[in-house]
Amino acid sequence: MSLALIFAIVFFSSFILTMVGLGGGLIFSPLFILLEFPLSTALSASLFLNAVAAASASITYMRKRMVDLPLALPLIVSSAIAAPFGAMLSHLVNLCIFMALLAAVVFIAALRMLFSKSIEAAPKELSTFQRVAGGALIGALVGLIAGLLGIGGGVFIVPLLIYVLKVPTKTAAATSMFIVVFSSATGFVAHVSLGEVDWKFIMGAAVFSFAGGQVGSRIMTEKLKGKTVRRIFGGVLLIFVLKLLQKVWTCF
Repeated sequence: MSLALIFAIVFFSSFILTMVGLGGGLIFSPLFILLEFPLSTALSASLFLNAVAAASASITYMRKRMVDLPLALPLIVSSAIAAPFGAMLSHLVNLCIFMALLAAVVFIAALRMLFSKSIEAAPKELSTFQRVAGGALIGALVGLIAGLLGIGGGVFIVPLLIYVLKVPTKTAAATSMFIVVFSSATGFVAHVSLGEVDWKFIMGAAVFSFAGGQVGSRIMTEKLKGKTVRRIFGGVLLIFVLKLLQKVWTCF
């Protein structure tokens, strides 16, 4: 695959996934694995680009006051602490098992893209303790998975914020992006300490990831009617799932 095509995929992945609070790691990680990057290189590149896309989108969301900072703080702390442990765990997991886990997560994300409706959480007042404790627990779980699979964790953060902590949908998506910046960044640092990083590639790709995050976040804040886009992208994710499962099959 040519470098230009990879950069185009990075841009469109960041553009579409930042609109729904997922970041680009859902595409970056399986893409780099399928391109047969060394595992550490693939995961570090995915987390770095995911952090860039999320930071780019967060600039817009912060300006629009869409990020729930009091809610985000416990998730940021716990996910940032847990992500390096997930990164270390990734080097202990068999590659075939790793790809099977990644395929399962991407499959869940694809189903969400294809079949989820724009459902607003029912308003519910939670106590400060419930928000902090619930946020810390969610953050730790998400950080561990983010570091392990190189995906950032937005696919779990958004629905948990909506259905467990009763956060409005757009606030959940914007807050998720802000949290993903930190879980991705700490996971990336851990992977850097464990393996090689292709700095020339990720710095070039980061430009496209940042641009995609800017475009996606601006569209989301103005008017997001993305059902068709989400369904198309859900189909693309399913293709990645099939490709990953094909590689898993060759292990046996």
